[in-house]
Amino acid sequence: MDRLRPLMAAVHLRDIVTEADREAVLAVRRGPGQERFVASVEQSLRDALIDARACPRMWSVNDGDQTVGFVMISDGIPADRLLADGDLLGPYFLWRLLIDERFQRRGYGRATLDAIVAYVRTRPGAEILWTSAGQGEGTPQPFYESYGFVATGEVLEGEAVLRLDLHDASP
Repeated sequence: MDRLRPLMAAVHLRDIVTEADREAVLAVRRGPGQERFVASVEQSLRDALIDARACPRMWSVNDGDQTVGFVMISDGIPADRLLADGDLLGPYFLWRLLIDERFQRRGYGRATLDAIVAYVRTRPGAEILWTSAGQGEGTPQPFYESYGFVATGEVLEGEAVLRLDLHDASP
């Protein structure tokens, strides 16, 4: 098997705790044209600080010791904050998913969603995982829909809102 093209990607999520972890995720790059749909890791780390009310939790996405991506979720936004703020979805929201351009189209995105779903299912009150997708040529929405997310018809900050019922989702 070609080491760069696994038949079935397997990943693990690693907390970003050391400077080496931070450097590894900062090296993750979007593919051409993807800047329209996903922020850089650097911007994502800034957004997590600026919008701490969204309860950000982030990880590097790893295949063995190799960092292949970055993911950030809202992890358990309190119900009263959801009601009061009105611009948050949750309590569990897939905020950012970025697989390095060198590793795209090899199953790492789907494997990362599997890992996120498995994690969120362990969290209190987890029934739905929300996300959103910008619209236009190259949108990631078909990828999310192929996983099982369903468009709600709602729009949040210019992006289509999607939901995944965790009782029906694989793995």
